Amino acid sequence: MRKNSIKNTRINGEVQKELSRIISREIKDPRISPMTSVVAVEVAPDLKQCKAYISVLGDKDAQDATLAGLKSAIGFIRRELARTVNLRNTPEIHFVLDQSIEYGVNMSKLIDDVVRSDEGKEHEGEEDNE
Repeated sequence: MRKNSIKNTRINGEVQKELSRIISREIKDPRISPMTSVVAVEVAPDLKQCKAYISVLGDKDAQDATLAGLKSAIGFIRRELARTVNLRNTPEIHFVLDQSIEYGVNMSKLIDDVVRSDEGKEHEGEEDNE
């Protein structure tokens, strides 16, 4: 059992690396945002299915357009994957939008805003003491 999970982890990493390369360098669809990254990949142990979690930095329209572009290029993506990754079966790929990077960017911005407003209040307090 343990050996299988190590093998599966290696396959996930290999497929993720290749999907990232294919999406960023090989696909010429203008709908696909240049700010698209493959966050994680889960390949089923039987190698028939694959969930690819992608993150698209941008608004809802950019995310929807990127998903549509990826879905229309699915045949090309699978052929490229079959050519570059040596697997018994080339999995059927399902793209899932992952909001975690965008969520992190938004949280970081909110934290920066709070820190800036706190610093502004500190400076106001120092002026009152003078």
